[in-house]
Amino acid sequence: MKLWLAAIGRSRAGPARALFDEYAGRLIWPLTVRELESKKRLDPDSQKRQEADLLLAAIPPGATVVALDERGTLLSSEGFALRLGKWRDSGVSDLAFLIGGADGHGDSVRQHADLLLALGPMTWPHLLVRGMLAEQLYRAQQILAGHPYHRA
Repeated sequence: MKLWLAAIGRSRAGPARALFDEYAGRLIWPLTVRELESKKRLDPDSQKRQEADLLLAAIPPGATVVALDERGTLLSSEGFALRLGKWRDSGVSDLAFLIGGADGHGDSVRQHADLLLALGPMTWPHLLVRGMLAEQLYRAQQILAGHPYHRA
């Protein structure tokens, strides 16, 4: 299974980038990162539509899509690992995670998503979300492998 991360905004060197790089580097699943920017400043609804188009164009056709959304489903680390394991075992070849811009996802991303996933009810900085997602992907990998990294 190949992982994709399409995100609005570019990461810069610093602690948030280091956190992402640390956990992304531990993954056995290949990970492709696509950082996207909308050059025009538009009203919030038009901005979300434009960013949605960019995100959906950045992932492979037919990919299983997980959109990070504060109003999405809350999963425990074990539940997240089980979901990844089911996708892996059912032959999903491309699993794409989408991180929207400051105003959230456009309707087309929300409709296209196989899962709307929340990392909690709080709003997180988009660059920090990347590191948190990478750590949870690594944790899920270790849970599925029976490794003691996850001590629940």
